[in-house]
Amino acid sequence: MDALLANLGPATIFLCCAVAVLAGTIKGLVGFAMPMILISGLGSFLDPELALAGLILPTLVTNGVQALRQGAGAAWKSIKRFRLFLICGGVTLLVTAQFVRLLPSHVMFLVIGVPVAIFAVAQLAGKSFTNFVPTAKAEMMIGAFAGAIGGMSGVWGPPTVAYLTALRTEAAEQMRVQGVIYGLGAVLLVVAHVGSGVLRAETAPFSIMLVPPALMGMWIGSRLQTRIDQGAFRKATLIVLLVASLNLIRRAVFG
Repeated sequence: MDALLANLGPATIFLCCAVAVLAGTIKGLVGFAMPMILISGLGSFLDPELALAGLILPTLVTNGVQALRQGAGAAWKSIKRFRLFLICGGVTLLVTAQFVRLLPSHVMFLVIGVPVAIFAVAQLAGKSFTNFVPTAKAEMMIGAFAGAIGGMSGVWGPPTVAYLTALRTEAAEQMRVQGVIYGLGAVLLVVAHVGSGVLRAETAPFSIMLVPPALMGMWIGSRLQTRIDQGAFRKATLIVLLVASLNLIRRAVFG
């Protein structure tokens, strides 16, 4: 821990915590986007593997809080409803997580940056997938895709949010379902990256360090949720995500 902090330096540590507060605040407001902001923000100035390690435990803790906000019974109901999504996503997450340490940095940046950029552009353009017809096969395919991205980058929000939006899920339920899906995914992410070596003795303290600022941000976001226009703030969030993802793509292409 001391060696890692010494290598990062006080200014970098402060910036990491600031990114975690911002990510938690946005999650408190809209229910998602924390891993995307963490991986995009931290990945802008840290090694992508360390950025991925950093987001794992804050993601686990904050999603647990979100999933259980309406009680364990409601969370279990959501698990049963989206079981195919969860099972397929879990399998692909565990598989693809094992390839993280084999991928060059520029490939990791593309894996993270491109899906986030596509999602942000689609949402800013008003794509809501309202004509989508849900089927078991579609749920399995989307879940598998979300898990595959999540295993390599820690980010499985874009396809999940798109799917829930396509189902026209009611707002309160969508917040809970997101917490359940992301929470269970985060548990698997911990298991997967203990196995992959991304989360280990050297990197786990860094991830633990980001939990308090992420929770602080989530508390701030939940307090602001009823006081501002969420539509405008979500649009601003998508713009931030787009800029961050384009920066990751730039780093992948130009170094």
